Amino acid sequence: MTHSAPGTPATADTTPLPRDLRSRLTPPARAWLDQALTEAAQGVTPTTESRLAEAARRCGPPHADTARVLILEAAHPTPADLTRIYHRGTAEERRAVLHALPHLVPGPEALFLVEDALRTNDTRLLTAALGPYAGRHLSAHLWRHAILKCLFTGVPVAGVAQLAARAHGDAELARMLADFAAERTAAGRPVPEDLHHVLALTDPAAAPPHPAPEGRAPHGKES
Repeated sequence: MTHSAPGTPATADTTPLPRDLRSRLTPPARAWLDQALTEAAQGVTPTTESRLAEAARRCGPPHADTARVLILEAAHPTPADLTRIYHRGTAEERRAVLHALPHLVPGPEALFLVEDALRTNDTRLLTAALGPYAGRHLSAHLWRHAILKCLFTGVPVAGVAQLAARAHGDAELARMLADFAAERTAAGRPVPEDLHHVLALTDPAAAPPHPAPEGRAPHGKES
């Protein structure tokens, strides 16, 4: 199966991870993070993996995702390392792996982790899975079904990387959205507002979206 989406350019990294984390931490948490990053620079070891597990307790739940991604970046894990961490980890650790993918894996080698997350009903994993890595590499077929799953589970589409660029002029996505809306209406259920937003983006007559500027575009909450 071909995973990459031809014609879909790499755009800005929209992972919601502010880089000034140290200024947000207490002195003990900063000391812990500095030590964890120093250790991680030696590569992925059992100690590195234990630091990922400790992040929420040491840095506080609001900053744990950011701390975990920074530790992963410092460790320079291979796709095999990321696979092991993902499958052994908690949902929070899996989410950190998904956030880290665009910084650590340039090609589609780790796309099966995104696909695994998209099969879950964990909305926070779904949100993390549809970041820049999926925007660059997920096949059109799987991407369309991921958008429908967002609408079905209530995941806001505003967090989907490259949404406008990938939806633009997508007649098949427009058909799937119309069918979904018709099914909801026939069942007497409300049509999600986000559906109308995505459907408008599929209009080929609309002006194509401007490429996003390079660099991180922090948004949303850490967790």
